[in-house]
Amino acid sequence: DVQLQASGGGLVQAGGSLRLSCAASGFTFDEFAIGWFRQAPGKEREGVVCVRRTDGTTYYADSVKGRFTMSSDNAKGTIFLQMNGLKPEDTAVYYCAADCDPDGSNYWGQGTQVTVSS
Repeated sequence: DVQLQASGGGLVQAGGSLRLSCAASGFTFDEFAIGWFRQAPGKEREGVVCVRRTDGTTYYADSVKGRFTMSSDNAKGTIFLQMNGLKPEDTAVYYCAADCDPDGSNYWGQGTQVTVSS
């Protein structure tokens, strides 16, 4: 079974950084596109990043380009989201995802809360 478990959220001041981690199991990173989504209060879940290793297809939301970077440790089955230059509008619950495209995903982990104070 595909399992995803995100961690690393917290409270940070604007301009700060956080690194989210997602422990993934039940699939390989060559099998599915992997990514991160977020949902802010009162808003729909939105794609932050989705990458398919097999052909290099990469999507980053315009709002995070140049600030957020996704990486992965294939040997450890871990997906990371490095978030720099955080803004209050980045406040949301962040979810890691597998078998994603920019609009959604077939597999979700539980979310981790990121709160950015101004």
